[in-house]
Amino acid sequence: MATDVTPTEAVELTGSSASYGPDNPAPFIEAPRARTSRTPSSRRSSRTNFELYGWLFMRLSGVVLVVLVLGHLLIQLVLDGGVSRIGFAFVAGRWASPFWQYWDLAMLWLAMLHGGNGLRTVINDYAEQASTRVWLKTLLFTAVVFTIVLGSLVIFTFDPNIR
Repeated sequence: MATDVTPTEAVELTGSSASYGPDNPAPFIEAPRARTSRTPSSRRSSRTNFELYGWLFMRLSGVVLVVLVLGHLLIQLVLDGGVSRIGFAFVAGRWASPFWQYWDLAMLWLAMLHGGNGLRTVINDYAEQASTRVWLKTLLFTAVVFTIVLGSLVIFTFDPNIR
C-alpha cells in the first residue's frame, strides 16, 4: 500500500513553527558563559567534581532534612501537646538531653548548608560578572558560617537558669 504524500505534506506546521524554514532558520541561542579559546588548558585538566558532589549533597541532605523536620514537627506539634506548650521551659527541658541538642544541631547545619549550596547555584546561574559572583558568594559564605557558629553556640551553651 503506497501513499502519494511527500514528506513536506505529511507534517502540518502550525503556530510559531510555521514561520521557520530553510530560508528563515530558528535563532541560535548560545549557552551561558560558554568556554572560550582563552580558557587555560591547565585549568580544564585540573577541574574537580565539586558540582557533582554539590548536586549529590543537595539530594541526600534534602532527604535527611525531610526526616528531621517532619520528626521535629510531629514531636513538637502532635506528641508534645502542640504550639501552646512551646516556651522557654519546654526548650530548656528539651535541650537538657544531648539527643535533642544533636537533633537540632543536625537540622541547623543541614538546613544552612543545603540552603547555602542552593543559593550558591543560583548565584552561579544568574550573576553575570565574575566580580559580582565573588562578592555574592563571599557574603553568602559569611552569612552561612555566622549562622552555623552562632546557632551551635546557642544550642550548646544554653542556660536554663537565666533570670
